[in-house]
Amino acid sequence: MPPKDFTGRSKDIDDILADFERGATITGLRGMGGIGKTALALVLAQRLKDRFADGQIFIDLKGTSEKPLAASDAMAQVVRAHLGSDIKIPENETELAGLYRSVLEGKRTLLLLDNAASREQVLPLLPPEYCSVLVTSRKKFALSGLKPWDLDPMSPEDARELLITIYPQIGDNADRLAELCGYLPITLKAAAYLLVETPDLAPAKYIEELGDERSRLKQLGRSGEDLDVEACFNLSYSRLSVESARVFRLLSVFPGDFNARAEEVICQDEGHSILSELLRWSLVEFPKQEGEGRYHLHDLVRLFAVSLQDRDKDLNLRHATYYQDLLWKADDLLLQGKDSTHKGLQLFDLEWTNIQRGQNWTATNSDEDLEAARICSNFARTGSILSLRLHPQENVRWLLAALSAARRIESKKAEGAHLCDLGLAYDALGDPRKAIEFSEQALKIAREIGYRGGEGYELGNLGIAYKNLGEPRKAIEFYEQALGIARETGDRWNEGLWLNNLGLAYGALGEPRKAIEFSEQALAIAREIGDRRGEGNSLGNLGNAYANLGEPRKAIEFYEQALAIAREIGDRRGEGAELGNLGIAFADLGETRKAIEHYEQALAIDREIGDRRGEGAELGNLGIAFADLGEPRKAIEFFEQRLIIAREIGDRRGEGNALWNMSLALDKLDNRARAIDCARAALKIREEIEDPRAENVKRKLREWESS
Repeated sequence: MPPKDFTGRSKDIDDILADFERGATITGLRGMGGIGKTALALVLAQRLKDRFADGQIFIDLKGTSEKPLAASDAMAQVVRAHLGSDIKIPENETELAGLYRSVLEGKRTLLLLDNAASREQVLPLLPPEYCSVLVTSRKKFALSGLKPWDLDPMSPEDARELLITIYPQIGDNADRLAELCGYLPITLKAAAYLLVETPDLAPAKYIEELGDERSRLKQLGRSGEDLDVEACFNLSYSRLSVESARVFRLLSVFPGDFNARAEEVICQDEGHSILSELLRWSLVEFPKQEGEGRYHLHDLVRLFAVSLQDRDKDLNLRHATYYQDLLWKADDLLLQGKDSTHKGLQLFDLEWTNIQRGQNWTATNSDEDLEAARICSNFARTGSILSLRLHPQENVRWLLAALSAARRIESKKAEGAHLCDLGLAYDALGDPRKAIEFSEQALKIAREIGYRGGEGYELGNLGIAYKNLGEPRKAIEFYEQALGIARETGDRWNEGLWLNNLGLAYGALGEPRKAIEFSEQALAIAREIGDRRGEGNSLGNLGNAYANLGEPRKAIEFYEQALAIAREIGDRRGEGAELGNLGIAFADLGETRKAIEHYEQALAIDREIGDRRGEGAELGNLGIAFADLGEPRKAIEFFEQRLIIAREIGDRRGEGNALWNMSLALDKLDNRARAIDCARAALKIREEIEDPRAENVKRKLREWESS
């Protein structure tokens, strides 16, 4: 009988039974230990019972034992089942095979050959016409006429149902427990039976214990049932050759999926022949997919491999080195522009789990190992792709680890590069003063070692920080110096970057025509060299300039082009910025509700990626929108949040804008005294940062104070 708590697999069952209806005679159920092959085979046998009136015979072929069942012994079991246990079995194997076939000839018998070891073991057991065979095996092999079915773990829905069937009290904890059990029937049952047997063990507490990867397999083996997860996996592992077992242990270094080339290099498996052997043993999975195939270990199999692997510094160094090189390749592709941009981003996204694991290991071990320190430093020397893909806080973590590693290996150039990128990262977090601190340190190193390109880059970064502090004239001085060095060194990428930033700075000074001039030059360079991110920035800057000229419809055209590029290359910061810009343009057209929709989308992205400056800007925009809708109280709530962030990150321009907009909303609420206080504070800031809009504040103050 199949297990009474058998759950799910309805599609597999329907498809396999449909195959039998079409005349299938040999069906192979394949998969890793604990995935439920035997249970499914028993369910199928029960469903097929009426088709095989002459018998259904279950034979354990003991394929994972040290001594699998000989084909002759299996034949003897079938003969005895039909002719009685006292029948004399021929000693000659040829005679036995003849008797086996004659016994089954003309009969409708189903043979369930469980836990097969190999094709050679099963081939002699294939019966004559009218009989059928179900074979279960951890090892993949081919047979003429065999229809293979590779089983996957249970679906989350079926896994949840199985847990609730055995232990109804699991309730809302079922989904998380199923996930930790890897959706394998053996682990799901082990966990559920343990909870049944241990009434003082709360499901939430057990889930907490399973959260520790180091002890998860042992925790899953605590049940009194015969469901030892480690022993289940060990049945396959123990059948491996010494070299195959070595490679299996080394595969524990991969936290997710990987390709054959990575395995060959890191596990030192020439031609990945051993990997293919592990795949046949169902210890490795290889889902069918388009493009290059990717291997992976089931989560619990990986934990089993981890438990067998000693701490191996060389293995971790090979893994980290391989994926550090791959990260550099992805960044190089990104910077090549044009079609290569997408290839670089796709490569990064595909290998992100391995890249992250390699960086984490080197960061943890760089204090003790110079080679780990060197690789750790190199991981962060790919600022372009990391700034696109990493959360700014995560980027800072990488860079601080890399800075420490660079100092450990005494590389001044690497130290300067990491200080430079830290400046940009802190600027992205809305902390321009800290950005200036790091950029000045990096500039000093660039000049000290005579690195002209680095000097130009740091000057430009200082310009960015001062622009974000609300000092556009000072920013222009730095941008012009950086632009001069970029042209001197023939660096077209940085030339476009600083032209773009000059456009932004002149826009902040209220000179949109000059801003357009610089942005158009930058756009031409970006398209020439295939810099999609630079192209998007230039289009967005042109949108800003036309918005400042009072042409919102033309601005929207540029913003929409920039938004499409940001989404195409996965630039979440750019996507948020362009959504906010579109909101402003729609507000200028009087479409306030549409503007609010865009502001809210931008705000969600800014909070997701930790962009405090962007978050503050969108809060301010929402305040203006609700003020335009005649809701000054709601507007003030947003302005107050905007003011807190601006002061927190040192954004003087943002602070002045928040105070000014708050003063206008307060006046609508007839709170003239507080409105004047806010306007005076806004005027002081605008005069300090030379904001041309200071005159607007002065006029309004004169009007209020004279009335």
